[in-house]
Amino acid sequence: MSLPKSLYALPPGAILSRAEAQAIVERVVKMSKADSINVSVGTNHTTNVRFADNQMSTAGAVTDAGVAVQSSYGPKHAVVTTNDLSEASLRRCVEQSEILAKLAPDDPEAMPELDPQRSAEVAGYMESTANIGAAERAQAALTALAPARKAGDIKAAGYLVASAGCSALGNSKGMFAYHRATNVNYTLTVRSTDGTGSGWAGADHPDWRQIAFERVSARAIEKARASRNPQAIEPGRYTVILEPQAVGDLAGLIAGYADARQADEGRSPFSKQGGGNKVGEKIVDTRVTIFSDPADPQLLAQPFDGEGLPIARQVWVEGGMLKQLQYSRFWAKKQGKTPTGGATSLKMTGGSSSLDEMIKSTARGILVTRLWYLREVDPRTILYTGLTRDGTFLIEEGRISRAIRNLRFNESPLFMLNNLEMLGASERIAGTEAGGAVSMPALKVRDFNFTSLSEAV
Repeated sequence: MSLPKSLYALPPGAILSRAEAQAIVERVVKMSKADSINVSVGTNHTTNVRFADNQMSTAGAVTDAGVAVQSSYGPKHAVVTTNDLSEASLRRCVEQSEILAKLAPDDPEAMPELDPQRSAEVAGYMESTANIGAAERAQAALTALAPARKAGDIKAAGYLVASAGCSALGNSKGMFAYHRATNVNYTLTVRSTDGTGSGWAGADHPDWRQIAFERVSARAIEKARASRNPQAIEPGRYTVILEPQAVGDLAGLIAGYADARQADEGRSPFSKQGGGNKVGEKIVDTRVTIFSDPADPQLLAQPFDGEGLPIARQVWVEGGMLKQLQYSRFWAKKQGKTPTGGATSLKMTGGSSSLDEMIKSTARGILVTRLWYLREVDPRTILYTGLTRDGTFLIEEGRISRAIRNLRFNESPLFMLNNLEMLGASERIAGTEAGGAVSMPALKVRDFNFTSLSEAV
């Protein structure tokens, strides 16, 4: 099979096929003199347009490739990477990783390479995204720029990125996994020219055709205008309606704490008093179910983790009960469990309430567009602090009465999901601070804890 000699021989937009990626893995494995070798291969083509101050600022395309080679001698291992696919570069990677592995200290948690695995096929690659051109990207940006220019009292700034890529893993035991995917991410911030209002909206999907650019742009513009001249209110505990993006910002944190080892060792909110973990116990409202599923139509994520372990549907919270935790291969072996692999997606199932219904049912509360700058306060309860941003509004007598200044909060997603009142439909969001394929519903919750005001717009 004819393969590119280097990254620079890849034509723009080229994505390695399954056969091409497997040929590279097999070529590298044959070079190895180590006890075992693991090879990761990926190529990616990304196009983007960025705009600010109501005008285009940059546009571009980047094609990249990468190979990571891990050589192991018993419990010793080391990794060397390159983005040069030439024979000489790959051989140099193998040789350097072997030299470094021999010098490395023993890893007491080293695991043998996986035997051949079978991962599900996930149709996450869309030609509509892979073949998108500069004209289409510019037209999408104009859904924000044209109305902003015409209005004269707002300024739009946004970033639109479309990518197509593949990832592959293989080892000296014959394991090989391959996945190719596309993704479109569009985020937009609109500010009022008087400096008092700010609105944000975003969308994310593997399929370009699924992004409603005009609707996203209109929403950010509407919020920018509505949020002008915000007024201060007293911090405290409020009924809060969180849009899906804000829910993802906070509720998505739960996945990062769902590690079985941390729970078993008493270092987790899911640790049980006296030892063990809380699997099987109720931890949030019974209407809450959280799961990972690469094949879910709203997620379409990679169906294997960084070691090549297949990932199927995994339910973490079901009917409010902690259903399972994530087990690494090492901890699963130690505890006599089945390894879960590292999740590549996250979804909370939703309900049937619309955002309008939530607002109409609220005598007094706060509508939050999104959260920002989240930082950990107490890992034992997943307590975080952060700020509201880009559209925070007071609700009175079932309607939005006025814009309010942003607020700092101290809240845990576990507390929040125990104070649940209403759920909207789950929808894919534009990405949290942790990124990834995430789908979340809008929520109405009581007693959300705001601790202070913020001067930031």
